[in-house]
Amino acid sequence: MDDVHQDLPSQDHPPEQTELPLPFPELNRDLPLLPARMVNEYQYCPRLAYLEWVQGEWEDSRDTVEGRYIHRRVDKPGGKLPAPREAEEPEPIHARSITLSSNRLGLIAKMDLVEGAGDHVTPVDYKRGKRPHVPRGAYEPERVQLCVQGMILSEHGYRCEQGVLYYAASRERVPVLFDEELRRTTHNAIDGLRLIAAGGQIPPPLADSPKCPRCSLVGICLPDEVNFFRGSELTPRPLTVDRGTALPVYVQTHHAKISKRGERLDIYIGDDKVQSVRLIDVSQVAVFGNVYITTPALHELMRRNIPISWHSFGGWLMGHTIGTGHKNVELRTAQYTASFDPALCLRLAKGLVEAKIRNARTLLRRNWKGPDAPDALLEDLRGDIRRLQRVKDLQGLLGIEGSAASRYFGSFRYLIRDQYRNEAFGFDFRTRNRRPPTDPVNAMLSYAYTLLVRTWVVTLSAVGFDPYRGFYHQPRYGRPALALDLMEPFRPLIADSVVLQAINNGEVRPTDFVQAAGSVNLTNDGRKRFIGTFERRMSHEVTHPLFQYRVSYRRLLELQARLFGRFLHGELDAYPNFTPR
Repeated sequence: MDDVHQDLPSQDHPPEQTELPLPFPELNRDLPLLPARMVNEYQYCPRLAYLEWVQGEWEDSRDTVEGRYIHRRVDKPGGKLPAPREAEEPEPIHARSITLSSNRLGLIAKMDLVEGAGDHVTPVDYKRGKRPHVPRGAYEPERVQLCVQGMILSEHGYRCEQGVLYYAASRERVPVLFDEELRRTTHNAIDGLRLIAAGGQIPPPLADSPKCPRCSLVGICLPDEVNFFRGSELTPRPLTVDRGTALPVYVQTHHAKISKRGERLDIYIGDDKVQSVRLIDVSQVAVFGNVYITTPALHELMRRNIPISWHSFGGWLMGHTIGTGHKNVELRTAQYTASFDPALCLRLAKGLVEAKIRNARTLLRRNWKGPDAPDALLEDLRGDIRRLQRVKDLQGLLGIEGSAASRYFGSFRYLIRDQYRNEAFGFDFRTRNRRPPTDPVNAMLSYAYTLLVRTWVVTLSAVGFDPYRGFYHQPRYGRPALALDLMEPFRPLIADSVVLQAINNGEVRPTDFVQAAGSVNLTNDGRKRFIGTFERRMSHEVTHPLFQYRVSYRRLLELQARLFGRFLHGELDAYPNFTPR
């Protein structure tokens, strides 16, 4: 009995509790294998791994492009990886681009290089940079990824006790020993990634981390912006405002043809080539009327996820084409679920309409050219904002929005310069009308709204939304309801501003319109110049009122779409509408 009591732990010194390994059950059905690269990403940043693995997000950066270039040689299969065997004189092994998996471990890895002899092998993983001067010779995520490769090789019967990281920039090989500590860290990373993937809850963003600025997904993750709305006192770093050089390509000439030649798109009218653009400089293609795109050009545009929007000759959006679409099913599920919540729909709609009226007041205040100050008009619009806070349903909100729009467009003519605001010149705007527009100003307003809707449809599709399921505009008659929702605050800031700029700067003239059967439309030349004005507005940079960094309207729409997604995922308490001061 004494011996027994001596073995019992005392209350003052509790025994150390060890973890029992719980082997992952062998995969069956259609459960996916975890790639070694995703385990690396999880160890680097769990949120990054979730975005890439669960939500299917991806964005290239300089680092990712350089990494693919470094891997161009090892990505070409070469050599063979024979079955493991023991021999007196084992044959040397040098095999490139080897993909192995294990259902028992639930893992898969593409190995840059496997070298060794007989049943003793060493995986070699290529890295683009220089060897880091850290205690273990390499960062932990790279060591974990290499250990995953070693685990899979061991599962296939090889002896694998260490791996090698090869740094291309410094041409150095760093050995990595697969000791018990690294194996335990690797198992924890694998289990952690499986846990967050099964849980369906995106991990929180890193806080003020030096990892974020060079991350290729920083404009999707929005770490500083999300933390800002969660109460962080740090001003968001300008991470989401990289200036892209790619721009839309508009083709509206009757019977024009778009074809692919090498890395360029060639545009023909008849047999004459009139324009050639590099594919790398194309963000989207917009075609108007009877324009022909060759099959090779279509395939290449879809492969690169460059959207094509199809319009009638008059500008009506008929549809858009883009590859296989976005993989982020979670985002669309959250969108559909939220759209059936009447209280949430009303709250979102109130915010959108309020932002629209506030931005209309801003446009009026900044561009007023009337004889008297618009103080009474601005106060009336402020009253509309106060009234909409008390509405109980969408119908009441529609009434207030209509009242505010009537006030706004009733004075819109006083935003046009005196020399153009007369019947003789043709820009004597009196009231808003459409279907069809009966004067040049209404024709430009309708066309500007069409261009803005197209831009929002493309942006929302690229982010992963269904642009046809909205919250304020009802999803019927095949209209892109979500695009119409989110464009509301931007009607004055972009579309109406483009019309005023085109008139007041003399970019569009009365001779740029054609009238028939009571309808007024832009001519081909007028439409071309108006599109140019619209695209310049989209490239115009503004200071974000909350984040304090400068961002173009083109990038701002994507930022707003991603913030809307963060709201639907529950990371933000409210959707932050854009209302400049």
